[in-house]
Amino acid sequence: MRTAHQMIVENDGIADTLELRRGSTLARGEVMGEICHHLSPFQVGEKPIAGDTVIAKDLTIDSLAIMDMVMELEDRFDVSIPMNVVAEIHTVDQLADTILKLHARR
Repeated sequence: MRTAHQMIVENDGIADTLELRRGSTLARGEVMGEICHHLSPFQVGEKPIAGDTVIAKDLTIDSLAIMDMVMELEDRFDVSIPMNVVAEIHTVDQLADTILKLHARR
C-alpha cells in the first residue's frame, strides 16, 4: 500500500495542497469555504467573495464582526491568531494562509 504525503487537488481552477500528517488534514478549500460562509452576510451585490477580496474594504463588515469571525474560525480550526497578526491580515487569501500555517504548526 502506498501513502501520499502531498497531493494536489484542483477545484474550479484553484489548486489546493493537502499535506497528510498523522491524522491531521486541512485543505485550503475547506478553510476558504468556511471563511466565505462567515463573510457571505457582508457581501456587496453580486460580486463573489474571492481570495483577493479585501475584508474591511470590499465587504460591509465592521471591526467587531471581523473579530467575532476570527474567534469563530480559531475555534473551528483549533488555532490561535495573535492580535498583531490579525492586524496584518487584509484579504481572504491572507486569512486562509494564516489559518493553514498555524494549523500546520500544531
